[in-house]
Amino acid sequence: MIANEFEYRRPTTLPEATKYLAEHPGSVRVLAGGTDLVAALRDDAIAPDLVVDIKAIPDLNEIRLDGDTLHIGTLVTFTEIIESDLVAEHAPLLAEMAETVASPGIRNRATMVGNICSAVPSCDAGPVLLALDTTVHLTGPNGERSVDINDWFVGLRKTARTDDEVVTHLTIKLRKHSGVYVKLMRYAGEDLAQAAVGIVTYPDNTYKVTFGAVAPTPIRSSRIEETLSGKELSDELVAEVRAMVPDEISPITDIRATAEYRTHVTAVALDRGLWAARGRLRGDGPAYGTRLI
Repeated sequence: MIANEFEYRRPTTLPEATKYLAEHPGSVRVLAGGTDLVAALRDDAIAPDLVVDIKAIPDLNEIRLDGDTLHIGTLVTFTEIIESDLVAEHAPLLAEMAETVASPGIRNRATMVGNICSAVPSCDAGPVLLALDTTVHLTGPNGERSVDINDWFVGLRKTARTDDEVVTHLTIKLRKHSGVYVKLMRYAGEDLAQAAVGIVTYPDNTYKVTFGAVAPTPIRSSRIEETLSGKELSDELVAEVRAMVPDEISPITDIRATAEYRTHVTAVALDRGLWAARGRLRGDGPAYGTRLI
């Protein structure tokens, strides 16, 4: 049961959608997959005056390749990420992450863009999209703009999107790479991350290293990246960056894990993830989708 009444609009164009958003500043929510929004409405966590359902707007559910740029629309679900041949060929890390999200029923509805718009600390898409240097594209009454993913998460459940904007798509500039998403859950199956690590590595021995569920937002570690940059992996190098983890993250203790446990397991995940990512780049690492922790 929904706790509060609200108006509902289902626009068929982006200008119509942004018009509705601009008319209700601070008291409107955008509905895409709805898996987070409906739960928040049901639990009386939010009470908007208006919900704008964007599912009828065409061209927001495309996955396509434009030259060396992967384009993923706002309405693309996690299941569509998993089943996409383009993703499998050019960015299999996205599918590895998507397979860890909740349950099949949720993945059939939940969108990757909605996941980063929720901006919860444990959002699965956050660390991976950070590691892939994603760009977020939005449109609003003042036109279109782009936000680098590194500037997207501005606080707990807060993003760079303004109330009158709609995210239209994500773009990822592709170059030869491999990656890994390591997610600690309490059990096999559906669960939020207790801790998560995203890693992307390139042939020149450079890295992107990100963390989820261990800070108010998904974060990147430039310090660990700089330490790894240009070097071949070794036990000594991995031990060095493992020792940096406690200073790079700020986990909390909650019902799912203690801060101390999150810190320890994040270091373990970083260790295993680095070796797996480099192995995948060489062609002898674990298959994408293999659980490492």
